[in-house]
Amino acid sequence: MNVADLTGLPDGVPEHFHAQGIEELYPPQAEAVEAGITEGESVVASIPTASGKTFIAELAMLSSVARGGKALYIVPLRALASEKKEEFEEFEQYGVSIGVSTGNYESDGDWLASRDIIVATSEKVDSLVRNGAKWIDDLSCVVADEVHLVNDAHRGPTLEVTLAKLRRVNPDLQTVALSATVGNAGEMADWLDATLVDSTWRPIDLRKGVLYGQALHFDDGTQQELARGNEKETAALVRDTLEDGGSSLVFVNSRRNAEAAAKRLADVTKTHLTDDERRDLLDIADQIRDVSDTETSDDLATAIEKGAAFHHAGLASDHRSLVEDAFRDKLIKVISATPTLAAGVNTPSRRVIVRDWRRYDGDIGGMQPLDVLEVHQMFGRAGRPGLDPHGEAVLIAKSHDELQELFDQYVWADPEPVHSKLAAEPALRTHILATVASGFAGTEEELLDFLERTLYATQTDETGRLETVTQHVLDYLDRNGFLERDDRLRATGLGHRVSQLYLDPMSAAEIIDGLRDADGKPTALGLYHLVSRTPDMYQLYLRSGDRERYTEIAYEREPEFLGHMPSEFEDNAFEDWLSALKTARLLEDWASELDEDRITERYAIGPGDIRGKVETAQWLLNAAERLAAELQRDDAEGIPSATTTAVREARKRVEYGVEEELLDLAGVRNVGRKRARRLYEAGIESRADLREADKSVVLGALRGRKKTAENILENVGRQDPSLDDVEADAETAATSARATNDGGQQSLGDFE
Repeated sequence: MNVADLTGLPDGVPEHFHAQGIEELYPPQAEAVEAGITEGESVVASIPTASGKTFIAELAMLSSVARGGKALYIVPLRALASEKKEEFEEFEQYGVSIGVSTGNYESDGDWLASRDIIVATSEKVDSLVRNGAKWIDDLSCVVADEVHLVNDAHRGPTLEVTLAKLRRVNPDLQTVALSATVGNAGEMADWLDATLVDSTWRPIDLRKGVLYGQALHFDDGTQQELARGNEKETAALVRDTLEDGGSSLVFVNSRRNAEAAAKRLADVTKTHLTDDERRDLLDIADQIRDVSDTETSDDLATAIEKGAAFHHAGLASDHRSLVEDAFRDKLIKVISATPTLAAGVNTPSRRVIVRDWRRYDGDIGGMQPLDVLEVHQMFGRAGRPGLDPHGEAVLIAKSHDELQELFDQYVWADPEPVHSKLAAEPALRTHILATVASGFAGTEEELLDFLERTLYATQTDETGRLETVTQHVLDYLDRNGFLERDDRLRATGLGHRVSQLYLDPMSAAEIIDGLRDADGKPTALGLYHLVSRTPDMYQLYLRSGDRERYTEIAYEREPEFLGHMPSEFEDNAFEDWLSALKTARLLEDWASELDEDRITERYAIGPGDIRGKVETAQWLLNAAERLAAELQRDDAEGIPSATTTAVREARKRVEYGVEEELLDLAGVRNVGRKRARRLYEAGIESRADLREADKSVVLGALRGRKKTAENILENVGRQDPSLDDVEADAETAATSARATNDGGQQSLGDFE
């Protein structure tokens, strides 16, 4: 089928595709068109990576907009939302407006009503429904990218319930579900009342195989000799790919292994760089070091200078973006990554090497093989259409028996079926409350009827299981004052607030109990510990020696805790308490202006982990502040205003990463934690001071960076921010350098 034959799209779009070199549709795309994708019909597309899934989504959304409708594109990750928004913005020239929403969970997103295509994470869409976004009623098309993630215990239930709600609000909604790896795609299509497009076609060949010894064994029966000498298997595979002009992705099972592999592989890639590439990589390495002043950042920059990189969740988001862009530009020749990259942004390569096919599973206390679905996601990154003649995905065997095992277990195997994880109580707690609070169900019968629309209900053969778990959850919500139950189900004012705040009701109950326990004005540590022990905060693990250390801290600072500390003999409860304390101490260190490199060293984490904990604490403390205000109005016991004030201060301190005296300064755009401290030490203690301060002193405190200083002065409202002909005060600059001793690098506190 030719692009010129497509109908129902906005004027100019078929010609746009043709100008991009898309003349003929790939077979799966043509099949989707035949199934009615441009006519409002629902489709589940289960096709390999790089076979044109995004194009199918674009056809569905653009044709929906052309009919006067509105489309929603749901992604699993924020980074993917930004990437897709940039892709879709090319259609703005044809009158199609694009919006993206990933942030504040309390927002109703009314501004999105004017957008034709909206990109958002499943959690954000769920929160928009809870907060009554009016434009949800106007949706005519929804696309769920990576729909196999309904199988994920953490994120799957939200995607599943959100799709069920959107289809309930809009009975004629066109639903398009995309995935490269669904073992039971037909079952998914039945659930969504959609036509299945199931194809194994790829625009370029993907050879899958296993390396054992010197021989690469492929699924087509062929073999290739790999001259290794004394080289490790991974290094030999990367070198072989480089000699053929290609790039490699190496998947390993831990952050530490990703970093170690990148360091070793840099010795392979450094000899395959041109002089121009070396110059460009040095510039990228400088940008990497500017993101954060940590050992992780420096190690990454050092590897990048030689053409290699690592990628994992412990990196700051700016780190990851720089690595991904440089890899796509073929400057970085190899990335060693944890499996999270397989489900992430678009980073195809000539060869994918799955070095580690087992990883540690805390539930069983040992190494566990990866799912076929996950390995096939990694395989799908191999081969770049238009750039590579083919793609190769390779596992590494340590014995002849393992060679055959890997073929049977991964190369020739089909991915596992996707199964709903909705029936677990933690998932149902939040979704049942939200379903009632947002008006989707007013009785227990209506609630069960709604839940019958979920994937879980179509899959389960456990009679009465959903009803039993639902009753347990309703009892919990009633007991904690979030719901009222008589002949009808009604969310209380508190229940509505918890749903809008996007909290797990168990987190809300923990926070409320803690706030009621406060005697006077609680300390920042007490509040950080309170939110750190909620289910919504991923706590830091206790490592060897941590139990003794944090037990001592727990007894020293016991009066600060909000709530009763469990006994040491209550093993699990006490361990959880200490894990929350470790997390709270990290937040306290951050809010006390401890250098980022010291924090990463002290807690054995990466800069991205700090940012993650800070963002979660901000959100939970904001929720605590809102709950305190709700209880002040509606609760006879009340919560003292001093408690609410303390929560607000703790939230702002963790947001900016500063002591209390810097809050005013740090809130100025572009200032951040380190610049605020430099300004304060120079005698500039507030926004008002900054508006009136001697410009040479400001410039000295900001290390002579005129552009930065001018931006800050403009942001604080100074009438004359220009620093033309102004020289930095030498004494201030020297004092600033001695006080911070940070080499002029930014910290995570300098983000905007």
